[in-house]
Amino acid sequence: MRVYKKESERLKKVQSIVKSRFSHLGINKKQEITRLLYEISKKESTPPLSIIQDLDLKNFDKIKQCLLKRRYPFAHLNNKNFKVYLPNIKLAYSSALKNPKDIKFYPKRLFIERSASHSNLASRFIKSFRNASVFNIKSLKDYLGNNRNFAIEDYNKRCDTVFITSQIHDLFKRCPCTKNAIGCNYHIFNLSFGCMFECTYCYLQEYTNVPGLIFPANIDRFFKAFNSYKRPGMRIGTGEFSDSLMLDHITEYSLPIVDFFKKYPKITFEFKTKSLNIDNLLKIDHAGNIVVAWSMNPQKIIDENEFFTPSLSKRILGAKQCAEAGYKVSIHFDPVIYFNGWQKGYKKVIELLFNAIKPKHIAWISIGTLRFNPNVKKTIEMRFPGNKILDQELVIGFDNKLRYPYPIRHQVYDFMLKTLSKHSGKMPIYLCMEETSMWRGFKDYLKLP
Repeated sequence: MRVYKKESERLKKVQSIVKSRFSHLGINKKQEITRLLYEISKKESTPPLSIIQDLDLKNFDKIKQCLLKRRYPFAHLNNKNFKVYLPNIKLAYSSALKNPKDIKFYPKRLFIERSASHSNLASRFIKSFRNASVFNIKSLKDYLGNNRNFAIEDYNKRCDTVFITSQIHDLFKRCPCTKNAIGCNYHIFNLSFGCMFECTYCYLQEYTNVPGLIFPANIDRFFKAFNSYKRPGMRIGTGEFSDSLMLDHITEYSLPIVDFFKKYPKITFEFKTKSLNIDNLLKIDHAGNIVVAWSMNPQKIIDENEFFTPSLSKRILGAKQCAEAGYKVSIHFDPVIYFNGWQKGYKKVIELLFNAIKPKHIAWISIGTLRFNPNVKKTIEMRFPGNKILDQELVIGFDNKLRYPYPIRHQVYDFMLKTLSKHSGKMPIYLCMEETSMWRGFKDYLKLP
């Protein structure tokens, strides 16, 4: 794999330089120098040796400050006390995702819990994937107890394995909004776990500890439990731990969900997706309280970071078709990714969106800039060694997640909100997982659904 080889060679050069030029430093200081040299070299496409040729190599503090200033020029200019995450770098060929643009979803193994063995869902998966080996297991918990080792290599192969289960716990929960951020009062219908798409920034790649995709067969249990969980006027939806519609032609989850929520016209249910798998939705009647949501990004970002997903034009087409079928749609500019030409890119997305869909058909829009837990950074490097999203300045934010510096996020929201306001009218627009001070700065534009 050409990209892996290139980055592996870069890292070896950096490690060799640090070993020979910084032998007097301790292991932690060497790690920080290695990290900064590698990131600068990658970001600037610069030979690592040229980065330190004019530095006093005996003074660690000065070396580190010079490297930090070069690696994080914007953060350094705007906040001298910014914090960064400088973990040890590990690259391994076995962890890198091979051919990230070439895949057809076809699991090799179907593990079916005994309690779900006679379910319609199990039958549909067996019929859809006739060449897959089928195994009956006591339970997913029991299976994982005997198969505890789970590494990045297993995550890369997760689409080879499907688990059909009977889910008993954690059917619903409030959206786990990040610490010290303003919440959006959203609730999660915790249906299915794992995604067949490959987005470089996805938190699931660090969060998941199951070597496959999980699909509950007992959706009726969700409906029974909902009667005691429901709240008047609530927003609830799937898509937190999976893509809501990616396999809807097999799971057919959307059919009973839409039918069930006809009984609750004052509750709004949202399907979150990047897919174009909407045929089931287009052929059934609904009560007007179903929202179909798409994550939107410029095509450049989709090409570089959202592998196996439909193009921007297809996502907009899907939203248009749902709007024409009487559904409300919602748009999630989340994550907004900062890159050279980002303003032009996102302006085009917004123009294409509103050329296809009238504001009256859009239920709400959310905006959130790229952020993730620090450990995800290491996973991104290992799985996508040629990624570009880590080349930008990501510092430790108010919630201990890696984020763009505050002024960059402010610039992004200012541009997005002003551009959207030219088209959106009075529809609800809100910031996802953002701190209070940011909300205050844009209070004239923001409104929760």
